[in-house]
Amino acid sequence: MKGIYRLFALVILVGFLVPLFAQSPQVKAEGEGKLVYVVPVQNNVERGMEAFLKRSVSEAQENGVDHIIFEIDTPGGRVDAAGSIGELFQDLEIPNTAFVTSQAYSAGSYIALNADQIYMKPQATMGASGVINSDGTAADQKAQSAWIAAMEAAAETADRDPLYARAMADKSVDLPEVGAPEGSFLTLGPNDAEEVGYTEGIVDDRTELLHELSLSDAEIVEIEPTPAENIARLLTDPVVVPILLSVASLGIIVELYSPGFGIPGIMGVLSLILFFYGHIVAGLAGYEAIVLLVLGIGLVVAEFFLPGGITGIAGVVAIVTSLMLSSADMGHMAMSIGIALLVSIIASVILFKTLGFERGFFRHVILNDSTSSDKGYVSSVNRLELIGREGTTVTPLRPAGTAVFGEERLDVVTEGGFVSTGKPVRIIKSEGSRIVVREISQD
Repeated sequence: MKGIYRLFALVILVGFLVPLFAQSPQVKAEGEGKLVYVVPVQNNVERGMEAFLKRSVSEAQENGVDHIIFEIDTPGGRVDAAGSIGELFQDLEIPNTAFVTSQAYSAGSYIALNADQIYMKPQATMGASGVINSDGTAADQKAQSAWIAAMEAAAETADRDPLYARAMADKSVDLPEVGAPEGSFLTLGPNDAEEVGYTEGIVDDRTELLHELSLSDAEIVEIEPTPAENIARLLTDPVVVPILLSVASLGIIVELYSPGFGIPGIMGVLSLILFFYGHIVAGLAGYEAIVLLVLGIGLVVAEFFLPGGITGIAGVVAIVTSLMLSSADMGHMAMSIGIALLVSIIASVILFKTLGFERGFFRHVILNDSTSSDKGYVSSVNRLELIGREGTTVTPLRPAGTAVFGEERLDVVTEGGFVSTGKPVRIIKSEGSRIVVREISQD
């Protein structure tokens, strides 16, 4: 019980701390005239980044911002998140600029192409936008075709030649003049990008960029992700999700084999809390998913006390459904659940072989006692003293019947043959209530 109280205290503490992360940190630089927001687009592109950019754009619209600079430095990431960010940029009525400070690869290049204009630092690069699955293999033809079309459309929105956007995502395009012969993805440096019209200019820093945009005297506000958004970005990362689910399943399995409620159970529950917290902040999970999760866990626990198995199956279905509802990529979530299931099976086998059911929760629901002869339990008495006694059948034995041995009348059975009434028989075996007889030959 003390462990449960500690867990509730931890959950309540998290509930009090979460509001502290709600404020958006801003760094202001005083200026005159126009207001400019500088928003970082850094690290992996995932749904947490999408949530942060939506919040930043919403604040910019509310505050009447005159221009938004998106400072891009990303190796790429999720195509679905990039698609949503691209739509956000396309619907943005505030003038905006993508400033590639280091790299804009894969999904990052798509995001940059959706901005009104692009500027690059002298050492920056953009491109290498092939679609790669989470396991490192190339995506199927359907996914690649859709992505190539999206890249071309993004380029065309700013009147750029879509051929180069296609070359970034399609190895079959042959552009040796810009360092992308057939068989390789196009990556543009700042000079090549300027030559083909994929950047409006090359600048050394933000100050020079503001000068190029005629915003040198503007008030600059740097928007930074809140701690909650940073945590959400980490917790929704495709690599972190299967780890969280595996730790959750492993912690709960270990807890079932451990007496009381301790560290494994806390780790398992905390992993689930972190999973749903990150996905709620990122806008992927709603409270209906949490309700399904709680319902599913309750049904699984009830299965230990109710017969039939239907309750447990319904609980598992509810838990899996809650996880699926929290994901924008059903395939990746299915893979993550599969990894967690595999971890659970391996842990269960190891714990069963080492600990059995003698410890933990199972000791309350599994009957360990057994009746054995060394404890004085017997199903019936073997009358071994009857072996060898002779008697006479009083009913036909077909093969079972009745015979009299002295003054005792017994139910007997033959070895399989028929013995008629009044025939002499001898007891050859006595096993509990089963007494086997054989007809005595009268030769």
